[in-house]
Amino acid sequence: MAYSLRSGTKANSCTISQKLSAHKACRGKYLADGLADYKKDPSILKTQKIKKEVHEQPVLTTVKQEKLVHSETVPVKKRKKLPSVKIEYEEYASALPQVAEGIWSPPYWREQLLNIRTMRSSFDAPVDSMGCEKISDKDAQPKDFRYQVMLSLMLSSMTKDEVTSAAMARLKAHGCSVERILKTSDDMLGKLIYPVGFWKSKVSYIKRTSALLKEKYDCDIPTTVEELVALPGIGPKMAHLIMQCAWNDTTGIAVDTHVFRITQRLGWIQKKPKQPEDCRKALESWLPKELWHEINWLLVGFGQQTCSAIRPKCDTCLNRSNCTFPSRKLKV
Repeated sequence: MAYSLRSGTKANSCTISQKLSAHKACRGKYLADGLADYKKDPSILKTQKIKKEVHEQPVLTTVKQEKLVHSETVPVKKRKKLPSVKIEYEEYASALPQVAEGIWSPPYWREQLLNIRTMRSSFDAPVDSMGCEKISDKDAQPKDFRYQVMLSLMLSSMTKDEVTSAAMARLKAHGCSVERILKTSDDMLGKLIYPVGFWKSKVSYIKRTSALLKEKYDCDIPTTVEELVALPGIGPKMAHLIMQCAWNDTTGIAVDTHVFRITQRLGWIQKKPKQPEDCRKALESWLPKELWHEINWLLVGFGQQTCSAIRPKCDTCLNRSNCTFPSRKLKV
């Protein structure tokens, strides 16, 4: 029984298979004729249905050729070359003092220093509000102010800034001058400075140093590093800080635990130092002297907030890509 190709009703004219065979034969001849005409004249694509039928056939070479011809006739706009943008830190780095010719210096010290300046720009580290000159009375007599700077540094050894600041506040309320401290008993002085680290030893240092200041310096402090380190309880780090904060004279870089740790992590020391004095000499050997005055302040605050001894915040540090410290690889 035969059915109509479209409606599915009975039809007596021909069978379904006959209709399909006739349709394929007709369509094949139609496409073959159209393809032959296209090869002779490609412009025939613009007329009738041959354009659609030819593109349906896998004649890829012809289509590719048409695209190539089109690309040759239409000019391609060249992208304008953008002007080079100078990185901001490079502008500031060029203004930094130059290391003397022939002297070894770390390869990334300029970028590292500028990054630390950026991270310290908020001035919110403990040292910014509780440094030795901050907790001394600037309204006091110049001699007393310098004496307080020296005492605050003596108390700060192995002590947190908050504890040192509180002890200095009690001393100032009690009366913090050479004459006043010499009249204070050891027991009372111990109560005033407790709980600073090694407070018993510091009571002895303060009393002996104060006596020498009255005897040799008219209740003032020495004006040289050599004379300062000769006093009981005063080391090179304290001496250089006293010269800078009390006398406004930068004589060297004060190397404390933060400076000692961070300069090695940054690769600023060519050979691993054994003592803080080794670190100071190595650092001063290449760092321009114009920058000495800020190094201790910058690195102490940086160590308090970011580059701590335990669990440093390497993931937020701007120097994590050029630091030698192993933990920077954990979070970059």
